[in-house]
Amino acid sequence: MSGRVKLGVLVSGGGSNLQALLDACARPDFPAEVALVVCNVPTAFALQRAREAGVETRVLDHKGQASRADFERALGDALVAAGVEWVCLAGFMRLLGADFLDRFPGRVLNIHPSLLPAFPGLHAQRQALDQGVKVAGCTVHFVDAGMDTGPIIAQAAVPVLPGDDEAALSARILAEEHRLYPLVVRLAVTGGVRLEAGRVVTSLGPAVGGLSLRNPGEPG
Repeated sequence: MSGRVKLGVLVSGGGSNLQALLDACARPDFPAEVALVVCNVPTAFALQRAREAGVETRVLDHKGQASRADFERALGDALVAAGVEWVCLAGFMRLLGADFLDRFPGRVLNIHPSLLPAFPGLHAQRQALDQGVKVAGCTVHFVDAGMDTGPIIAQAAVPVLPGDDEAALSARILAEEHRLYPLVVRLAVTGGVRLEAGRVVTSLGPAVGGLSLRNPGEPG
C-alpha cells in the first residue's frame, strides 16, 4: 500500500509492543508502516523482531553519547533521515526532552502498563499489586517531557484477580496493550485523534478522561 504514514519505533527491550505494531502494519488496510526501529540497548530482542520483519534498525547506545542532548539530537536525526512522521515508544526506557519532542510536535506516542496517572514509571504492575487495587490496565498517551505525564488518549482496564502475582497481571495487561496500541496508532495517523493546546481532541470533539476504544465488532 503506497502513501502510508512512516512510523519510527523506539525500543529498549523485548519489543512485544513493537511486534504488535509490526503485525498491524503487515495488514494491507493499515494506514502506517514501520520505517525505522531505534534501540538504545545493543542486545535487545526487539532488534531481532524488526530484522525478521525486514525493517531497518539502528542501534544508538545512549552510553556512547557525550550528553543526553547529544543522544536525543542523534536520535532525532536518525528518525528524520528515515522519513519518520510519527514516533511510537514501545518499552523505550529513556525520558525524552523538549528539544526532541519539538521535532515531532504532537506526534510522539507511548504505551504504559497502568491506568495513568496511577503508577507511572517502572514496575507499574508491581505498584498496582502493592497498593491492592482491584482494577489495573494500560494507557496510550501523547508524550511530554515528564515521566508518563502526557495527555491520555485511550485506556483499557484489566481486573486484578485473587492470587495474581506480577507476572500474571503483567501478561493480562500486555494482551490489552497489544490490542490498544495499534488501534490508537491507526486513529492518530489518520487524524481521528490529535493534540491541540495540550488537550486530546477526537473526531467527535474534545476527549474527557481519554478516548474509550472497543474491540472491533463489540457492541456499542
